[in-house]
Amino acid sequence: MADRRDRRRDDDREELDERVVDIKRVAKVIKGGRRFAFRTVVIVGDNKGRIGIGVGKARGVPDSIRKAADRARKNMVTIPLSKSTIPHEVTARYAGAKVLLKPAAPGTGVIAAGAVRAVIEAVGVSDILTKSQGSPNLLNVAMATVEALQQIHPPEELAAMRGKNLNQVLPFWERRELAQQQVEVLVEDGAEEAEGDE
Repeated sequence: MADRRDRRRDDDREELDERVVDIKRVAKVIKGGRRFAFRTVVIVGDNKGRIGIGVGKARGVPDSIRKAADRARKNMVTIPLSKSTIPHEVTARYAGAKVLLKPAAPGTGVIAAGAVRAVIEAVGVSDILTKSQGSPNLLNVAMATVEALQQIHPPEELAAMRGKNLNQVLPFWERRELAQQQVEVLVEDGAEEAEGDE
């Protein structure tokens, strides 16, 4: 029975993308002096729209990484993505860090660095423009990025909120693709009608 549980746990760990963002040595002042420990920030994602962030503290680095990874798995949230990017622009703040995320056309790549890049790649976005403003603290930047991703709404929900047509809230490259598909359908229908007349 225990073997089955361990196997299941190993399977879960294999399919998730786990990234250590930051390891810091922290001190707790006690009666006899200072007690040192390590604080680790870990990002866990499935590269398909699910992301979690965890912070772990322990006397040893491996223990702190394990604790942070377990917390990240428990705190996973689902993010609505639009193909390889995000549906709309979003900004979020966490403590002194501020992060801006903008959708990008296919082929742009991930324009990000540090903690923002780790979060974006773990969630499964491959085309995005980002800007980290304010505090460079890696924990706060990672938290602000996750906060921004949680503010994202699916295009259908966004159109309903704004009282607009779905085509009006889609990024311009997706609108162009839809227009091309509609033109192709019209051309095919016209060709079929011409054949019928003959």
